[in-house]
Amino acid sequence: MSTSGSVGIIHPQCFEFAAQQPFELESGALLSPVSVAYETYGRLNAGRSNAVLAEHALSGGAHAAGYDESGRLGWWDDCIGPGKAFDTDRYFVICSNVLGGCYGSSGPSSTNPATGQPYGLRFPVVTVGDMVRAQVALIDHLGIDRLLCVTGGSMGGMQALEWAAHHPRRVKAAIPLASTARSSPMLIAFSEVGRQAIYSDPNWQGGDYYNSGHKPDAGLALARMIGHITYLSDQSMHQKFGRRLQNREKFGYEFETEFQIESYLKHKGNSFTQRFDANSYLYITKAMDYFDLGVPDGLPAAFARSVGIEYLVVSFTSDWLYPSYHSKELVSALTAVGADISYLDIQSSWGHDAFLLEVETMTGLIRSFMDRVAREEGIDG
Repeated sequence: MSTSGSVGIIHPQCFEFAAQQPFELESGALLSPVSVAYETYGRLNAGRSNAVLAEHALSGGAHAAGYDESGRLGWWDDCIGPGKAFDTDRYFVICSNVLGGCYGSSGPSSTNPATGQPYGLRFPVVTVGDMVRAQVALIDHLGIDRLLCVTGGSMGGMQALEWAAHHPRRVKAAIPLASTARSSPMLIAFSEVGRQAIYSDPNWQGGDYYNSGHKPDAGLALARMIGHITYLSDQSMHQKFGRRLQNREKFGYEFETEFQIESYLKHKGNSFTQRFDANSYLYITKAMDYFDLGVPDGLPAAFARSVGIEYLVVSFTSDWLYPSYHSKELVSALTAVGADISYLDIQSSWGHDAFLLEVETMTGLIRSFMDRVAREEGIDG
């Protein structure tokens, strides 16, 4: 629940670059042009020192706060706005859709200028590093030399850590939430099951479904259902659904009732197909799988250049997708290089989704940390 006001109706923006000089990805592939969809909230101060970059998770986009033109509320509206954790009366907050996404940034559903058709699987492989370097270009475009803070949960936390490790001069503080410095085998396993659900849908057609009139909705819905199970916890499922039954719509099924958890998962899966692209799901989950800041020299080496950055690392006790040991491993690596770090493992029953749902706790924690960072930069409260 929001703690204060809204930023109102937000209009998306788009930055296009690399038209003259193609953007080289970590794979060596070249991409031209590159579009980055983004939104901003609040105002950039005269010194251009109050910018906060909010990074979205797997299924998110640039619409982080306020209402879009269709009336949809931003994915982190609880924390971005006047008087909230990231107070837009004080900070200039930016959120961009990642490279490979499907909400306005270049991705597999974008038009390939060489063919005039959607890229599909001809879109090059992208990494979290590529996503962040596209954001660096956006930040340069906005005339911002250094971000006051970069923050995000889940894959958003991966991006925040990528900024800190590889662009440390451009960051004052980082807040990775419910995240990791390298994807675990279990994370990769769940991602692969979701991808296989999409591959198995006959309508996927090897990724070339855009002009067929038939999308791989069944496969994408199943992938999302699997994902939602991992975002919850055993305790939160008991609290929210228990073993409650309800009547189901009759579509010729043998059983006329189903558990509420079944209805919930089906609703989440089916609604996801109305707003997300199956190929983007494949590309983004693979980028997450590849993410490993410990290669080749280990995690402390990855952060050796970022000792001047202030960190707030947060994990949640019931998060079994990104369990607390991921954050503790990160904290150990940062401690080893002498970084300024605060760490909190929050008691919560909400599982991985806690970084979005523990609003009161997160608001107090982030506001206190940001107050300190802002004071050091001479940003008035």
